[in-house]
Amino acid sequence: MKVSKTQIDNFFRPRQIAIAGVSRNEKKFGNMVFKELLAKGFGVIPINPNATSIDGHQCYPSVELLPGGIDSILITTPKDQTDEILRQSIKKGIPNIWVQQMSETENTLKIAEDYNTEIIFDKCIFMFAYPVKGIHKFHRTMAKIFGKLPK
Repeated sequence: MKVSKTQIDNFFRPRQIAIAGVSRNEKKFGNMVFKELLAKGFGVIPINPNATSIDGHQCYPSVELLPGGIDSILITTPKDQTDEILRQSIKKGIPNIWVQQMSETENTLKIAEDYNTEIIFDKCIFMFAYPVKGIHKFHRTMAKIFGKLPK
């Protein structure tokens, strides 16, 4: 399975993204990406089973309890939760699924293949959420130079 530019474009098209693994701790990746996507104008729906709201945004305890009409989900959970969140996302019918780099397990791709579902994996969302800034812009530029950006 290879990630395409079309998949990434489709992921960002709805401008509303659910994020599994949003932490209340500002130093955790899930919280950082939550705030970054909000700052970039995305509607963000946090998922955390231990919070009812994060920074004033209603938080859902699971993928299964998300409202209908969610077309994109980013999975930033610890590895021991990733595959279950992936299965829930597929069963919920969410068409655009991004498993954040370093959250995937050795079974993640097999699960996607078993469900005949394409996912974005082994990519950092910060390199693709425009406008790309700072170190992420540098990483994106290097990936482009070496032909590693999805086509």
